[in-house]
Amino acid sequence: MDIPALQSHVKASSVPFDQLAANPNVSQKDKVKEACRQFEAVLLRQILGQARKTVITSSEKKDSNETDIYNDMIDNQMADSISRSGAFGLAKSLENQLVRQVLPKAADQGRPMPAATPGVKSSNH
Repeated sequence: MDIPALQSHVKASSVPFDQLAANPNVSQKDKVKEACRQFEAVLLRQILGQARKTVITSSEKKDSNETDIYNDMIDNQMADSISRSGAFGLAKSLENQLVRQVLPKAADQGRPMPAATPGVKSSNH
C-alpha cells in the first residue's frame, strides 16, 4: 500500500508548490525541476491569455464573466498540459542551467573530473 507519509521519496508534482521547498522527502533536483515546470506553466498561461485577446469576437455575443472564467480555465489546463508534456522545452533548459548553478556539488557527484586534453589550454588559468 502506498501511503505518502511513509514513503522516503515523494514525487515533487504531488506536493503543493508552496510546501515544496520545505519538504524533506523531495530531492533538491526534483524541487528545481518542479519549480521550472511551474514557471513554464505560468509563462504559457500568459502567452495563451494574450493570444486569446487577438481573436476577433462576434459583436452579437458579448463577453461575460462566465466566458472569461471558462476561457481562463481552458488556458490554465492547456498551459499545464503543455508544461507536463515537456513539448515547449523552456522548463528543461531552465532546469539544466539552475542545476549547474544552484546545485553544483549535487550535479558533480559521481562524475570524474575531465582529463586535460594535450595541446589545449585550460580556461581556468
